[in-house]
Amino acid sequence: MKTVSLFSFVAGLSLSGAGLHPLYSAPVKTGFAERDISPAPGMERPGGYGKGYHQTFHDPCKARAVVFDDGERVVALVGLDALFIREPQVAEVRRRIHEKTAIDPAAVLIGASHSHSSGPTGMVLPGEYDHADALVRELAYEQSSAADPVYLETMMRGIVEAVTEAFETREDLRLGFGRGEEDRVSFNRRWRMRGGLSFTHPRYGNPDMVETAGPIDPEVGVIGAWNGDGKLVGCVVNFACHATTSPPGISANFPWGIEKVIRGTFGEDTVVVFLNGASGDVTQVDNASPVLLPGGADGAMLVGGSVGAEAVKVMLGLSASLTNEAVVDFRTRVLEIPRRHPSAERVSKSRLLVSVPPAGAAAMNDWIWAKEIVMLQALVEKEPVRQVEVSAVQIGPAVFVTNPAEYFCELGLQQKAGSPFPFTWPVSLANGCVGYVPTAEAMGPGGGGYETRLTSYSNLVPEAGELIRDVGIALTKELSPGAVPIGKPAPEFKGGWNYGDVPPELE
Repeated sequence: MKTVSLFSFVAGLSLSGAGLHPLYSAPVKTGFAERDISPAPGMERPGGYGKGYHQTFHDPCKARAVVFDDGERVVALVGLDALFIREPQVAEVRRRIHEKTAIDPAAVLIGASHSHSSGPTGMVLPGEYDHADALVRELAYEQSSAADPVYLETMMRGIVEAVTEAFETREDLRLGFGRGEEDRVSFNRRWRMRGGLSFTHPRYGNPDMVETAGPIDPEVGVIGAWNGDGKLVGCVVNFACHATTSPPGISANFPWGIEKVIRGTFGEDTVVVFLNGASGDVTQVDNASPVLLPGGADGAMLVGGSVGAEAVKVMLGLSASLTNEAVVDFRTRVLEIPRRHPSAERVSKSRLLVSVPPAGAAAMNDWIWAKEIVMLQALVEKEPVRQVEVSAVQIGPAVFVTNPAEYFCELGLQQKAGSPFPFTWPVSLANGCVGYVPTAEAMGPGGGGYETRLTSYSNLVPEAGELIRDVGIALTKELSPGAVPIGKPAPEFKGGWNYGDVPPELE
């Protein structure tokens, strides 16, 4: 199968960001807002290949938004406490936002945190398999994790209201840009094994574990925004880790811990927009740890609190280098990338297997993956090529490079290395969802693992990761990076401190 590597601007989506313009400095108006988009107990809990249901409530899921307006262009960044957001909902949200604010649809970045304790946004959308036969419809709608149309409207309305309020309340705020490092709470979950393949979560004590099969990204990216009274109004935080700590019940997952720590320092009304980095193979699980690490609410606070504390440290160090001037810009392109598809023999065997109920755990495991193959074949027949949106959104010296995938960390690090910007922050599961997108190496002879399985969720061709990487880097090079704000220069030397310019006194 040949990958479609040509890409084009989407008509009507990227025109206002398509032309280069001279680098200029102008006061930026910035606004923040948030909305509660928590699902109700009893709704489906997403994140698996079968159905599960929320029974309790732990903390709110939110849509958190920030709008930046430099007088020439306006962009909106949305941090969404959701497993993902699918393309039809992205398009509808952008349409409504444009109606209310005139913000270019392509300038609205919606990044899902990938919270496994959030609302029912998928895996299956209403009507997605209506074209298929009765068996496939049964597998999709009755046996798979499915979106709730009532909740989808709650989520979309929350995003639109948050962005609209942020737009309407934008004001002159001073911005600070910085980065920190937190390398103790995230781990690559794929390991190279003695047999030559790579496994996902081989678990501590497995004698065949050799080394991790990929990196982590410890960078904590931060943009803070302060008003004239020195109060932090809001901030954007970027960090790469699966949101799978999962406190008991409905929860934002570890972004709850980030918010808790930042608000505890700067105020309970501070809006914290979290955008997840390239975390497709990175989680909070340390497969090499000889001791059990905290999980649930304690795990969420360990991960989120650690990231939040690092963000606090960064922002406390920015007070001498704030600016109210920055260029705002964006680029968007859409690739057409084919799906991998199963052989006719595999489809036939899978249909036979799923035609009878599974008996026992082992049979259930085989049944689940057979179900996925049958559903995938229906998607291939309907849509053999996926449209994959990639964008670059600039705020001064920082650029957010998006992909709609559970994108492998190594690919995100390569985007950082290839970008001309002082701060380059990948955002995964942004503006859609195409499932896991591994590196080409992970899809090769020494690869393997859960993320490389062929399912209705993850099925792009092996070259997809590199195509997305290269387009993201190319978009950053169409933009003109702003300078990193620096503080006032130290005063001219006029003599030392005469309390301290003495030799040792011994008597």
